[in-house]
Amino acid sequence: MLHKREIDFRFLAEPTDVNFGGKVHGGMVMKWLDQAGYACASQWSGSYCVTVSVGGIRFKKPILVGQKVVLNAKVVHTGKTSMHIFITVNAGDPKELNLQETCTCIISFVAVDDDGAPVEVDHWEPITEEDKLLEQFAIHAKEFSQRLQAEL
Repeated sequence: MLHKREIDFRFLAEPTDVNFGGKVHGGMVMKWLDQAGYACASQWSGSYCVTVSVGGIRFKKPILVGQKVVLNAKVVHTGKTSMHIFITVNAGDPKELNLQETCTCIISFVAVDDDGAPVEVDHWEPITEEDKLLEQFAIHAKEFSQRLQAEL
């Protein structure tokens, strides 16, 4: 059962989504990731959200035209105004129930008001062991991103 912290996108990969190699273009997958992440973050916060950073994109398997694609996005860490969304992409034969994981990613969003100023978001607390691990992953990704930014 999905909760306020989680959202699924489901659709079929279309011919317009592919690259010259006949597989879904990585840029298209990145677009889907951002859209699912935004929908999840705005659902959690009740506000418009802006993308702050994208990290840990891992492409594991190609997605083919005609495959069913399911993106699952869920809040795995919150700050005062930020939300860290972990997204998995699964794909496979639309006639089958079992899909294969093709991509994972973590995206950070900040909730903003109509003037673009950050607004506070509800705190999320992990309960399950998986959620605790995902929150630690989000925290490490955030710290790594901050270290990289400081080096610039």
